[in-house]
Amino acid sequence: MIEQLNDVQKRELEKQWEVLSYGVSSIIPEDEFKEKIAKSIKNEKPLKVKLGLDPTAPDVHLGHTVVLNKLKQFQEFGHTVQLIIGDFTGKIGDPTGKSIARTALTDEEVEHNAKTYFEQFGKVIDMEKVELHYNSKWLSKVGFSEVLKLASTVTVARMLERNDFHNRYEANKPIYLHEFFYPVMQGYDSYALESDIELGGTDQEFNVLFGRQVQEHYGREKQVVLLMPLIEGLDGVEKMSKSKGNYIGVDERPQDIFGKTMSIPDALLMKYFELVSPLSIEEVQEVKRKLDEGTLHPRDAKMKLAASFVEMLHGKEAARQSREQFINVFQKKAMPDEIPEVMWKGEEELLIVDLVKELGLLPSKSEGRRMIKNGGVRIDQEKVTDVNQTVQVTDGVVVQVGKRKFVRLRSSS
Repeated sequence: MIEQLNDVQKRELEKQWEVLSYGVSSIIPEDEFKEKIAKSIKNEKPLKVKLGLDPTAPDVHLGHTVVLNKLKQFQEFGHTVQLIIGDFTGKIGDPTGKSIARTALTDEEVEHNAKTYFEQFGKVIDMEKVELHYNSKWLSKVGFSEVLKLASTVTVARMLERNDFHNRYEANKPIYLHEFFYPVMQGYDSYALESDIELGGTDQEFNVLFGRQVQEHYGREKQVVLLMPLIEGLDGVEKMSKSKGNYIGVDERPQDIFGKTMSIPDALLMKYFELVSPLSIEEVQEVKRKLDEGTLHPRDAKMKLAASFVEMLHGKEAARQSREQFINVFQKKAMPDEIPEVMWKGEEELLIVDLVKELGLLPSKSEGRRMIKNGGVRIDQEKVTDVNQTVQVTDGVVVQVGKRKFVRLRSSS
């Protein structure tokens, strides 16, 4: 197909290839991906790009935007995004990375979680140009004889190659037969929607490759798989996850997104620029060049990165205000303009470690003592140096923990 393109079409192919392959961990297989793009250009027919969503965890963080940014790029080239809510597969639950079987979701939970996804995804991609599908529409109609035919396309040995199943088998933990059907059903989704491309994280490779297998079983053209890297969280070690507390949520306040971004380890700076930032490839390459030359300080690069995140999720004005507030609070040591207020109904005088724990600023007294020793607790901007210091709670007193947590206490006394 590539040979059939004229010069203008070939330039368009190279442009799409450069952008759509950028930042991708692996393309399976690469030659088929180029052929699909060429065919799309030649026939003026958009590619169908699939992303399956597990409706069990609707809280979207910047780790998810690695895939969303790639979908946005496909949209910008005129391709069709297919978002699939796994309301049927959610009754089983994706076993990837799980040491025990997942708890099945109710219809109400699936509906609520799907709505939350749509609201948050709309901050990154154009949801008005997205095809929304629920896989119960076709999976609920598949007869048992068809299920058996699909089951015959994969061996138990192949299933046990998965680390999660293998580890459970070795540990003599139960593996339920219905769990084996999750990747098969996910593959059937690709057949039902005639998907050309499927996106997923590198931890989803086993599942997304089933789409090719099922499509081949039915004599259809096989999809190409694009696997996106998983991005480490703010700790610089673990994959970004809300459960690990190392995440930046897309629904967080602009100033919190900005402040958290400034705490990203320097070693991960370019990875965030390349995979999460909405900046163009040329802009990202310019940042890298200046960092390598030493003409751009990592702190200033982070401020550019933080502003790009806030602008993507909340708009230009919010990005400008967040940047100004960060400079005032963390560089000029001023307090933010907006501080959450709490009506204090406890004791009028108490230990500082008790106060920060009661306010939920830190999880324990021992953590409070550690933070005080590290100089991270302030009362009305005065650093607390004594772990046994008592605080007189008066109306308007401001408690600060770390760089981003502020609370103004209100007292009726």
